[in-house]
Amino acid sequence: MGIAGPVINERVIDVREISPRVRHTVIFQLFEHLGETDSLQLVADHDPRPLRLQLESKHGTNCHWTYLEEGPDVWRVRLRNRGRRRIGDRAGASCALVSRVR
Repeated sequence: MGIAGPVINERVIDVREISPRVRHTVIFQLFEHLGETDSLQLVADHDPRPLRLQLESKHGTNCHWTYLEEGPDVWRVRLRNRGRRRIGDRAGASCALVSRVR
């Protein structure tokens, strides 16, 4: 069980495959549409600490960040958005889920 409840749906994104000029935009959009039981696992070739600082700056304590692997060649982090719920969640809705990036 995670800090905000059990993780039921986890999406793994290898950010090395996303163009650097749109990478943070894509990650922000995915993060902002995570449901209560969703998580986003990012795979990177460097410590994504600057991204963490940006997410925490915008979302504060709603951004839950867990390092799963810390280099030297691969970093994996799990993101949870504790402040968002999808339409249909029993505690109410604050946003709709958008199309997922494939």
